[in-house]
Amino acid sequence: MSNASLWSALADPHRRAIVALLLQRPRPVGEIVEACGLSQPSTSKHLKVLREAGLVRVRQDAQRRVYALDPAPIAALDAWLAPYRTLWNDSLDALGRRLDETSDATSDDAASDHTSDDTEGPPRRADPP
Repeated sequence: MSNASLWSALADPHRRAIVALLLQRPRPVGEIVEACGLSQPSTSKHLKVLREAGLVRVRQDAQRRVYALDPAPIAALDAWLAPYRTLWNDSLDALGRRLDETSDATSDDAASDHTSDDTEGPPRRADPP
């Protein structure tokens, strides 16, 4: 299955909600309909798209169809995203270092301002004996 068809299948928010439900555990269609608040025909159409993309598999259990998440395509997407995640993490690390430097400089400025405040100002009056 191509990454494009996986992305296309996951582009719809209802299908992402179904995938999130199936991440918890396999579910019969009726539970998916109820949890997503969609009609049964609409839910079936979304499940068909997910099934054709290879993201879910279905098994017959008596009169019910039970859908389960297939982790293999998700793992393929994760592998495809890995270099981008590294790039993103490097950028976040650089931002974190910059914020730490800014925070340290601000703390140093505040400490020097506070020290100068203690030494300036009117002299204190002595308490009466």
